[in-house]
Parts: sequence; C-alpha cells; structure tokens
Amino acid sequence: MTERDIPDSWSPARARKSDKLKKPSPETQKFGVPVTGSNSKSVKRQTDNNPEELPLNSQPDATIALNQVYQKLPRWMRSWVFWLMMLTLIPGSIGFLAMAMLLKLPSAPNCPTIFWPLASASVRLHCAQLAASKQTVADLLQGIGLLKQVPQDHPLRGEADRFLERWSRDILTLADESFQAGNLEEAIATARKIPNDLSAYKLVEEQVTKWQSIWSKAEEIYKETEEELRQQRWQSAFMLSAKLVRVDNRYWSSIKYEQLNRLIVMAKEDGEKLAKAESLAKSGVVDNLLEAIKIAGSISQESYLYQRAQESIPAFGRQMLELAQKQMDQREADKALNIVRQIPENTGLQTEIEDFISLGEAQRSAWIGTIPGLETAIAQAQQIDASRAVYNKAQELIARWQLEIEDVARLERARALASQGTIGDLSAAIAQAQEIPSQNPRGTEARQEMSRWQAQVETIQDRPFLDRAEQIAVLGDINSLQAAILEASQIRSGRALYPEARRRIRNWTARVQRIQDQPYLDQARALAQSGNLPAAISAAQQIASSGRALAGEAQAAIEDWQGQVRARENWKRAREAALAGTPEALVEAMRLANLVPRRSILRLDANVGIDQWSQQLLDIARLQGQSDINRGIETAQLVPRSSAAYSAAQEQIRAWREFLNPAPTPKPTIEPVQPLLPSPTIIEQ
Repeated sequence: MTERDIPDSWSPARARKSDKLKKPSPETQKFGVPVTGSNSKSVKRQTDNNPEELPLNSQPDATIALNQVYQKLPRWMRSWVFWLMMLTLIPGSIGFLAMAMLLKLPSAPNCPTIFWPLASASVRLHCAQLAASKQTVADLLQGIGLLKQVPQDHPLRGEADRFLERWSRDILTLADESFQAGNLEEAIATARKIPNDLSAYKLVEEQVTKWQSIWSKAEEIYKETEEELRQQRWQSAFMLSAKLVRVDNRYWSSIKYEQLNRLIVMAKEDGEKLAKAESLAKSGVVDNLLEAIKIAGSISQESYLYQRAQESIPAFGRQMLELAQKQMDQREADKALNIVRQIPENTGLQTEIEDFISLGEAQRSAWIGTIPGLETAIAQAQQIDASRAVYNKAQELIARWQLEIEDVARLERARALASQGTIGDLSAAIAQAQEIPSQNPRGTEARQEMSRWQAQVETIQDRPFLDRAEQIAVLGDINSLQAAILEASQIRSGRALYPEARRRIRNWTARVQRIQDQPYLDQARALAQSGNLPAAISAAQQIASSGRALAGEAQAAIEDWQGQVRARENWKRAREAALAGTPEALVEAMRLANLVPRRSILRLDANVGIDQWSQQLLDIARLQGQSDINRGIETAQLVPRSSAAYSAAQEQIRAWREFLNPAPTPKPTIEPVQPLLPSPTIIEQ
C-alpha cells in the first residue's frame, strides 16, 4: 500500500516508528557496558592462562581491579547500609514489574498514527474492520483500500477477500438506499466508487442499469400524467398515476405518487374553476366577465392549469374591451367608458385601457354635436402621444372633427333659416345644407335635414289640392266622389303628400264601387231568401270575380249558399238511404246526416233522424241477438257515440258478453279439520 492509500485521519507524519524490534548487538555486556577491544584480548588471554576454568575473580589481577573500582566509589556507596537497602528494594521492584507485565493486556494499535507502508496485514485487517464498522461509504472505501494491499500469498488474504466482498455489497446497499430516497445520481456515483478490480464490481453496472430503467419508467409515467392533466383528462391521469405505486422505488411509489395525486386533485378543482370562468365569459355580460377574471386569477402557480388561466385573463379583458367598443359604436360613450374602467389590472391591458379612455372621452365630447364640444374633442385627442397605438386613429378623428366644425356651422345657419317655415326660407335652408359634401362627417345629417325641409315645402304646395278634394267628397254621391278623386290625383308620385292622397283616393274609389255594385248583391240575396240558391249564387259571382269593393262580401255569401245546397243534398240522400232499413243503410244514412253543417237550418232535422236511425239499428241488433248473439253484438257496435241509443247499445253488448263468458264460480273454501285431542287422564290418588 502506497502513502496515497493512507486515510487522511491517519497521518503518516505521526507514525514513523517501526513495529519491528531491533536485534540486540552481540557487542553488548550484561550490564550494558560495551566491550572494548583491549578487554576482549584480556579475557582471551585470561582464558588461555586458566585451562582449569577457575573463577577469574580468584586471580590477583581481578582482585586488584575490583579494589581499585571500590576505592573510586563515593563514600556513601561503600556503606553496608546502602547495599543492604539495595538488596532489599531491587528484588521487590523486579517482582512488581514482572507481575505488572504479566497482568497488562496487549494494547491495540493506534490506527491514525500507523505508518502504513510498514504496517502488518493483521494491523491492516484490524484497522479496516474498525473503519468499516461505521457503515458509511467513505469508511467502507477506507477499509477496502487497507485490505487491497494485503499480498495474495498472505495467510490473511482469504479473510481479507471475504471482507472486501461484504463491504462492496454494503456500498451497493447504501447506494440503493440513496436510489430509494430519490437520489439517482448520488446512488450511481456511490456505486461506481467500488474499485473495478473487485469481484463485486460486475454488479455495479448491472445495478446502475436497473436503477436507470426504473427511473426512466417512473419519469415517463409522470410526464404522461402531466400531459393528461394539461388536457384536463382527470380519469386518465388518475389511472396513469396509479402505475407509480408498482414502480420498484420508494421515492416514486410513495412521495412522488402522493405529490402527483395532490396535483391531480388540485388540477381537477382548478379545471372546474376555469370551466366555470369560461362559461361565465361566454355570456358576454360585464359582471360575469369580471367574475371569470377573478376565478382565473385564483388558480395558483403550482397548478398545471396556471398558464392556461393566465392566458385566459387577458382574453376575458379583451372581451370587455369589445363590449365597450360596441357601446361606443352605438354612441353610448358613458356606458363604454364605465365598462373599460372596471377591467382589472391583472389583465395586462392597462395601455389599451388608457388609450380607449383617452379616445372615448374625446369622442363623447364630439358627439355633443356643438362647435365647443368638437373643439374640446380635438383638444383631448391632441394630447394622445405619437407612441400610442391609437395615435393614428386620433389624428383621423381630429381631421374629421375639424371638417365637422365647418359643417356644424353651416347646419346651424340652415336650421335657423328653416325655422321660419316659409317656402322661401325652407328653400334657402336647403341651399345652405347642400354646401356640405355628402362625404363630410355631417353629410348624412345634412341630407336628412334637406329631405325634411323639402317635404315641408311640398306639403305647403300640395295641401290645397287635398283639402279641396275632401270638401268635394263630402256630398258622397258618385259624381262628387269621382271629382274628389280627380282633384287628389294632381299630387304627383314622390311628393310628400302622395301616400296620403293615394289612401284617400282608394277610399273614395271603394265608395263609388259599393254604390254601383250594391244593387246586384241585394238582388242575389233576395233570390236566396226565396229559396233559389243556384240563381243567387250565379248573380253574386259577377261581383265576386270583379275584384271591386264588394267582391269579398259577395264571395262570403256565395260560400254560405253553396253550403246550404250541399246540406240539402246530404239530408236528402240520408233519408233515401234510411228507407232500405238494413244495418248498413242506416249507418250510411247517419254518416250523410252528420255532413249537414251545424249552422244549417237542417241540422236539427238531421239530429232527430240520427237518433231515430240509431234506435232502429239497436232494435235490429236485439232481434239478431235472439238467435245469434255475436251478430247482435256486431250490429250494436255500429250505433254512433253521439246518438241517443249509444248508452243502451253498450249496455246490451255488455250483457251479451257476460252471457257468453260467465265468470267462474268460486270454489268453496274447505277448512281443515282440527284433530281431537285426548282428554287428560285423571289419576286417582
């Protein structure tokens, strides 16, 4: 293991000591005094002179040497008391130290202070386990880094490999926890920190691919659900969001699923709000549009419909502008300006609102129709800046109003002349108004005034003809009426009194025609009274076909007389049919009698005949029923509902049907016989 694999917390600067002990030097004496070269020779020489291996201290030289050393010692060290104390303390101290050494446990290595290039495999294993026990990614990687340097032929290599496999999987587990918590990138980065030379690394890309697949699937479901929300397909959105529950990720299946469901509920509520706002806006009512803007503005920014709501707010505001413009087009300036001033600021139409108000107030002043009003309008329009959108329109109106000032002056002079009411003054007023070009702002108004004044001139000129005609027509005879018609006809077409003259002429002409044709209609009515209806009809047809005044009256009389003729014919045919006396003949007679109109004088006779024939038909049915009840029923059913015998016929039919189909006799109810219970036995005591 190199120095870069050493954890930062374990600084090699603090660990420069080797864990190996130095071998003792052979050149060290028992008491720690180094043996010099001369002494070695002396010992050798003494050994050579002592073949019998006698104690060296028995030699005179040794004694002398010891004496010399003893003489050099301080006085207190030559005291027997000192040596007695030393002999007492030294063995006790040595025993105490020996016992302490025996009882003291071996100390664990201090991992942060170890110099790792010289650390043993057992020390690496110990420190790696210590780091990995914290179960963090950094500590697990630290442990892996320590064990990777254990040689392949080391006895601890097998155990190291097991730990490397376990800790690699622990890192994958921690990465998966990050993935489950919703941190995909962090999970991938964590997993890829596993060294690629470990056997567990082959699981990394497999796990990363799985995570990415799960994540992509969840994101796709989420996006599809969002699109359904934007399209306001709530049911489909709920169904799609339910797929997140089955996603193998805790973050998507719980947190994002709940978040999405809240968004769906919010979006659905906002969709209902927006639909209500749009429905209100369609009404085209100012108050409803204001309410629609308020509702759309209440949709929060977190909603998927926020953008659509924000887009609808200016649209609703523009609808209010359009309503105001319609009022302005109808010259209802006060109503138009009132609408515009209610448009809320959140519509973003403040500039357009200000322009509308500026121009609207100018137009309102112009519509007063007076020269001061037009001058005020011009002054107001001139205040609109050239940078505004309505500047060009304002300039057009200013030019129009400047022309209109001249037109108003001419019209005022013309009206002043026309107010005199004479033909000359009216003609002068018309001439003054003709100076206003038709394309000018007041050109239409001038034409209208000229038409009115011309009608007054024509009325003054033609009224005498009509007055004389009315005086002539007062006598009411044909000659007077015809003379009145000639007098009124002098009023030409297109003149002011022409419609009135034609109406009076039509009235007088109708009176002439009535006087001329009344004798012929009276003659036709006299023929009808005498019973000669065909002659009356023939006489009246000459008037009905002429298109004259009495044509309608003659036609009504003809239709009445023709109805009477048909009634007579039907009544006659009914009586003739009844003479046969058969059921079929009687039914036909009653049908023909019913064709007689109710307003005819023959209707009473027809009703009497119908009652008689219906009774006769019932008698035939009863006679038939004596031998053939079914045939009698069929004949009785022919009696008409409106006849007097109808109720009796229905009663007879009911009686015959009951006879043919008698009701079944109910079976007698047999009550079950109760069994006789034996009497209780009395036991005599």
